[in-house]
Amino acid sequence: MESKTLPACPVETTLTLISDKWKVLIIRDLLPGTKRFGELKKSIGSVSQKVLTSQLRQMEESGLLIRTVFPEVPPRVEYTLTELGQSLKPVLDAMWNWGEEYKAKNV
Repeated sequence: MESKTLPACPVETTLTLISDKWKVLIIRDLLPGTKRFGELKKSIGSVSQKVLTSQLRQMEESGLLIRTVFPEVPPRVEYTLTELGQSLKPVLDAMWNWGEEYKAKNV
């Protein structure tokens, strides 16, 4: 993603890159390490194959993850967060902590 197409506001830039709930869950599930497509689909749950594929492609284009295709039969595809993708860990940690506090006060 070119910087000239990104919003001026840093918060809006972050939201542009991870605005979809599936993207946040993909990052959450890839933070511990590499996963195959089927593993991601299973761990995320109710996402359709089409939507997951679309989200993964967008995240690859944004530089958040790397897609590795192994020349096997059947083909094996793995997804790994880039250093940029890994750098979102504090953002997800803050979201986790906020969610925990909210649930504790409102349940």
